[in-house]
Amino acid sequence: MQVDLIIVGGGPIGIACGLEAQKNNISYVILEKGPIVNSLFNYPVNMQFFSSSEKLEIDDIPFISKEAKPKRDEALEYYRRIVTSNDLNINLFEKVERIHKEGDTFTVQSSKDTYQGRYVIIATGFYDIPNTIDVPGEDLPKVSHYYDNPHFYAKQKLAVIGASNSAVDAALECYRKGAEVTLLVRGPEIGKRVKYWVKPDIENRIKEGSIKAYYNTEVTAITAKHIEINTNGEMMRLDNDYVLALTGYKPNFSFLEKIGVQLSDDAKRYPQYDEASMETNVENLYLAGVICGGMDTHIWFIENSRVHAKTILQDITGKEQQAEQNA
Repeated sequence: MQVDLIIVGGGPIGIACGLEAQKNNISYVILEKGPIVNSLFNYPVNMQFFSSSEKLEIDDIPFISKEAKPKRDEALEYYRRIVTSNDLNINLFEKVERIHKEGDTFTVQSSKDTYQGRYVIIATGFYDIPNTIDVPGEDLPKVSHYYDNPHFYAKQKLAVIGASNSAVDAALECYRKGAEVTLLVRGPEIGKRVKYWVKPDIENRIKEGSIKAYYNTEVTAITAKHIEINTNGEMMRLDNDYVLALTGYKPNFSFLEKIGVQLSDDAKRYPQYDEASMETNVENLYLAGVICGGMDTHIWFIENSRVHAKTILQDITGKEQQAEQNA
């Protein structure tokens, strides 16, 4: 398939890029490896956004929710309706496997087809690769880096590793569905970026003893029936049925490097791009959304990166107009 623009990633920002391309008469295709807004689809069933609904809107399309801060299913409905109502050219369950540039043309090989275009936008987010804790037993079936439904953990001894929003939400929900929850925190306290209406809840549940918490703690090993920890220098072994290692996620850096995008040498792995256009060091290859922040995945959200779509398409249309004038 030959198009002007290939958009990799069908999340909210990828969808926003498709809408902008459509408005500017730029032929495009969005390639998404899962369903529409795949990352949001894989969020926990009861997940509630930190942002209010108007801050999750794209292309000035109103997002009406029951509460000020919408939940996962409302977001799925909102973005799904945008895709279907605007008849966006999006190919689902089609994973991009390789991007190669020769001259002025990008060739994108997916699991189903091959595409060629003059421009590429990478809007793949960061939710696919978990930050591992790299201890013996992490590969056991009882260990998961993703959390879905609290019902599964009822009447089980559950260890939740982490102190961010995802870990705190999981700990509270599973406790309320009957799990015996232990929260294992690497630092001295609950994360400062935890949702302000949730933070007092988890702190009070810990204070009253409903949820056991170990601070300044690192997991050293996981076995079929136990989890071993080092807490403030003391080695302990806790009875355990399941482990939720909710320690965050990271972008696919090797994918970017294979395309030729330069990354910073430090631990942050910031990709190189021009903030005025979102164009990387690879000409006509753009980044949009969370992937722009490297390991600092808390920098970019839907609400502050939705503008990337307009910025990128403005740059692309400018190049197209210049090319027409020079022809």
